[in-house]
Amino acid sequence: MVLPDALPDVLAYLPGISPGVLVTQLIVGLSRSMILFLVASGLTLILGVLRVINFAHGSLYMIGAFLAYSIFTMLGGGSTGFWMALVLAPLGVALLGLLLERGLLRYIYHREHLLQALLTFAVLLILADLVKLIWGLEFRSISAPDIFIGSFLVFGLPVPRYNIFLIIVGSLVAVGLWFLMNKTRIGKISRAAAVDREMVGALGINAGWVFAAVFVIGAWLAGLGGVLIAPTVSIIPGMDMSLIIEAFLIVIIGGMGNMWGALLGALVIGVAHSYGVLFWSQFAIVFPYAIAAVLLIVRPSGLLKSVW
Repeated sequence: MVLPDALPDVLAYLPGISPGVLVTQLIVGLSRSMILFLVASGLTLILGVLRVINFAHGSLYMIGAFLAYSIFTMLGGGSTGFWMALVLAPLGVALLGLLLERGLLRYIYHREHLLQALLTFAVLLILADLVKLIWGLEFRSISAPDIFIGSFLVFGLPVPRYNIFLIIVGSLVAVGLWFLMNKTRIGKISRAAAVDREMVGALGINAGWVFAAVFVIGAWLAGLGGVLIAPTVSIIPGMDMSLIIEAFLIVIIGGMGNMWGALLGALVIGVAHSYGVLFWSQFAIVFPYAIAAVLLIVRPSGLLKSVW
């Protein structure tokens, strides 16, 4: 990895911090940004098309992590357990999302946002208790595949291979979502439904199942984020709360319902937190929110155009 020619001169003004440390922190921040993007992209997709404020989205992320743990342990761990969990756990979360959408959420699409928020918050509480009943309160963990054990050297400093994997997966998902929403029939119909639901229905398209498909995709993204974060953190009940706050913040600063805005917002939050840990570790959690506050003062509607 090569820095631009002028960058070392700039870095010289940061005493005690080498270029390698700054670059490795950037990579760590980018990898965390990809997890945030996976969850926030599902949330912004649901907001942009269904117009539903889904507080239970974080619970789907948490359930994805716990399902990954169960699949991983059932298959004896190792690389096989991880890859099967990566495939099956998001599908399980997507199925749960379909049940929630068909059983509850489809009845409140035309209701006021306060009712939507109350219902999805109630679902959040129910899912939190179900997680405790099924998996208990103990910390769980899984390991990454052997291929991701170890590090790459950047300026002589180690960067975990798994972080690079997260960046690659997040980038591929971003491209895949763009292709889905702009080049496929379901994506075009979803965008049309977001603008005028009645017209889509008048054309003979079952808008209800379009909305169900969008919610399932959003749930799958949340589950995928939960699986990918599992090897890097302790899997515990309540892990959804802090992340759903960040996800909503990303959706707001990126532009409500804007997919590329979600990616941009995730990069801002993830990298800001990473450098906050480096420069002022005891207040690292403040950095992303301070930057978000400044951005919202400058651009109250978000960094990119809102489709809300």
